Amino acid sequence: QVQLVESGGGLVQAGGSLTLSCAASERAFSRYTMGWFRQAPGKEREFVARISWIGTSYADSVQGRFTISRDNAKATVYLQMNSLKPEDTAVYYCAAGSWSTSVNEFHTWGQGTQVTVSS
Repeated sequence: QVQLVESGGGLVQAGGSLTLSCAASERAFSRYTMGWFRQAPGKEREFVARISWIGTSYADSVQGRFTISRDNAKATVYLQMNSLKPEDTAVYYCAAGSWSTSVNEFHTWGQGTQVTVSS
């Protein structure tokens, strides 16, 4: 089963940028939809972005500010985050699964990486 490891989180000021990476343990990951989710303290895990051969889609809250991409040759998916806001503060997770925005349709998860946006 594919394993996922996120990196790239950190502390950034509002308006700044960060790029998250998610490395997969096998190149077969190209068959999966890859998604990014996030979970803020006291809140449920929520969909952020997804990518597959179908295309890409984003949550309304990040549309126009975040960009998801993947490099199948490197078995890596990225999340470029621009114009960050304090409300983007959360643990960000990458996941492999089906073309869905539901956490229940993703079967493999990374350990998460913390993103903190200061005002």
